[in-house]
Amino acid sequence: MASLELEIKQLIVQALELEDIGVDDILDDVPLFGDGLGLDSIDALELGIALRKRFGLQIESNDETARAQFRSVATLAQLLRERGCAQ
Repeated sequence: MASLELEIKQLIVQALELEDIGVDDILDDVPLFGDGLGLDSIDALELGIALRKRFGLQIESNDETARAQFRSVATLAQLLRERGCAQ
């Protein structure tokens, strides 16, 4: 597993205080919202804040591409790499 993807999974579990889901339960390409991991809009806000704190990622509230970027761990990792936020 790539280290950035692992770090994102750890961030999701910690920031959202997921008690029944571990890092190993989250697959890179499985949707985070809806039928996938089952996160909701409140989780998206909390995840956005956690990503900003950890990686300095800025997402505008009117950014129509944000939904696609937050689709999975893989798309988040790609976004962080594209924006130069990943170390």
